[in-house]
Amino acid sequence: MKKHDLIIIGGGSAGLAAASAAKSAGIDDVLLIERDRLLGGILNQCIHDGFGLQVFEEALSGPEYAARYIEKTKAFNVKVKLNTMVTRLSKDKVLQLSSEENGIEEVTAKAVVLAMGCRERTRGALSIPGHRPSGIYTAGVAQHLINMQNIMPGKRVCILGSGDIGLIMARRMTLEGAKVDAVFEILPHPSGLTRNIRACLDDYGIPLYLNTTITDIICMGRLEGVRASSVDRNRCVIEGTERFFPCDTLLLSVGLIPENELSRDAGIPINEATGGPIVDDICMTKIPGIFACGNALHVHDLVDTVSTEAERAGHSAAEYIRGVKSVPSEITIESYKNMKYVMSQNEKYTCVVCPNGCLIEVSKSGISGYKCEKGIAWVKQELENPMRTVTSNVLVHGGDFINASVRTTRPIFLSDVPKLMKMISDIRIDAPAEIGQLLLSQPMGINTDVIFTRNVKRC
Repeated sequence: MKKHDLIIIGGGSAGLAAASAAKSAGIDDVLLIERDRLLGGILNQCIHDGFGLQVFEEALSGPEYAARYIEKTKAFNVKVKLNTMVTRLSKDKVLQLSSEENGIEEVTAKAVVLAMGCRERTRGALSIPGHRPSGIYTAGVAQHLINMQNIMPGKRVCILGSGDIGLIMARRMTLEGAKVDAVFEILPHPSGLTRNIRACLDDYGIPLYLNTTITDIICMGRLEGVRASSVDRNRCVIEGTERFFPCDTLLLSVGLIPENELSRDAGIPINEATGGPIVDDICMTKIPGIFACGNALHVHDLVDTVSTEAERAGHSAAEYIRGVKSVPSEITIESYKNMKYVMSQNEKYTCVVCPNGCLIEVSKSGISGYKCEKGIAWVKQELENPMRTVTSNVLVHGGDFINASVRTTRPIFLSDVPKLMKMISDIRIDAPAEIGQLLLSQPMGINTDVIFTRNVKRC
């Protein structure tokens, strides 16, 4: 059985950050295990911008953010196993691995970091009545289809749940030519960040129905529509409020669940409030030497906080391996109560410059509610002529990806977004492409360049 100092399960944002932190803390033998064919996790399909505002102090797309941490792991010579599934973890830190290349094998380590991420809740978790037709997807699956496989799920869309992925997909589907008729939310307030309500729904006139849920699914093989009803404060359906919404596609954005089958397999106690392991303030679980971080610990709103937390876990694992003793305190359920964003009901203008989503009020007496000078500049521009960064894909021939994600180098007028999207959608390129490489310079006289945000190799 091969032995390592540290094994990290999961090669997404948490795993990459933990690996880099452990190596920088002096641990030489670090093994990073990823079940996919490439590192980066969910970031690879998140081509929209907004990542990295805290860690790198600039707005990056998901692939760009992942690339920066991947370069760190390469610089540190982190050992990586791709296309490898961890099928079992024991409390003694013995891992069973399965891969096409090596079959079934066992490895062990002095310390383990759990960074498996999270998964989406599906229709089965919601008990929505009705038939089971084609055309129903989780928002993340639809995002993968469009951004990674160049497949458009449908043309007329309804979305259940106002989580951030659902909001982002409402915009993405609209920009790709679909009609998004409604976003339904059973709660009396949106679940996603306020800035995403502004930039993904309000910008495109997509209605958000609060205190509303789907009560029936109508189909003839393919989805034909849904019936939605209002609910009371106890989330019980109010009779007589049902409405029919025709659609051929339903996206579900109804929450994320930390991936913790391995944690339970090892006998690690789970926090019922978060769905992740119970940990102390150095991210160690109840089993000494096993640490947890990122969305496997609890679902985060921002990837920047995932990375920061994972770096702490990686550093803590390094200290454990070196025998540095600490006196940690347990993080209780109370610690998580303030992590959930609550939307203010008195918003005027919701700033989209950063994740804070400041509610800026403009009145005769002046501008208030901002927390930085960027907020003032943003709201003045919003009043005069709104501007947005555009992210999209171009089709690639002969590459290891079908799509190459792209973005504008600066925001453009919102009114120019449709024509730029049309131009981008007509472009076909031959591999290779590199992050930062120029695709378009000042297209149609618009004051921006369009650059690639994903590395695509020639096959």
